[in-house]
Amino acid sequence: MPLTSRVRGGALLGVAPFLAFTTIFLAVPTLVVVVGAFVDTGGRPTLANVAGLRQGYILDALLSTLELSLTTAVIGAVVGALLAYAVVTAAPDGMLRRSVSAVCGVLAQFGGVTLAFAFLATVGSQGFVTLYLFDHTGLAVPGDLLYGLRGLGLVYVYFQIPLMVIVFLPALDGVRVQWREATESLGGSTWQYWRHVAGPLLMPASLGSTLLLFANAFAAYATAAALVSQGSPILPLVVRATFTSEVVLGQANLGKAIALAMVVVVAVVMTGYAWLQRRTSRWVG
Repeated sequence: MPLTSRVRGGALLGVAPFLAFTTIFLAVPTLVVVVGAFVDTGGRPTLANVAGLRQGYILDALLSTLELSLTTAVIGAVVGALLAYAVVTAAPDGMLRRSVSAVCGVLAQFGGVTLAFAFLATVGSQGFVTLYLFDHTGLAVPGDLLYGLRGLGLVYVYFQIPLMVIVFLPALDGVRVQWREATESLGGSTWQYWRHVAGPLLMPASLGSTLLLFANAFAAYATAAALVSQGSPILPLVVRATFTSEVVLGQANLGKAIALAMVVVVAVVMTGYAWLQRRTSRWVG
């Protein structure tokens, strides 16, 4: 067997576990959602599920999800960009940068039930911060702080900021010191440097990172499911209700139609993110 063929065979064998994982946990569920969105409970083709997306409670949940995702994405992008800029001004191999990068890497993946429990134990109705503030200052944290959109926004920002730091740092690293020196040598001010040089260069990376944060919040489920036990203020919880509700039965395919709509939204957002990343990669290297 030629050496090239053996190398290709070894490469395919090496990626086989990843392909199997992707097929089982991404391709197959996506196919089930797509097919289920266009059939009824008897397996007959129908557009009723898609038409059902116009129901009032689904549209309200969509607007709430978009508002929550956009708000937390913008807050996370702004605060995360400022933190990333503070980090990038430190020594590349210094303790500060390594520590912040490591912490952000952990916090960006810290979600689900664990994150919900952490917030409940901290600022929940019986959280230690809530009790400490009430006992020592008389301040009362609202008991329902974590159980609505405001609470979800607070929790989401917790992992949006470190994610922004991680994805935005490479773009800041790509900004050359020589560009600022050239601006100053031509008589430009700091404002002019950011307005005409660094700002336009960083804009695609900033917008792309914000889109990534939006998609991250739009598709988040586990944390919201752990915090919100009653009602379905956002789309992921509406999907859950269609599968688990004991009041309205036979709504599973409607849930698949909602999930398909969410897949389409995330796909559009991630396409924009990929396009902006390609623009950024032209000068980041």
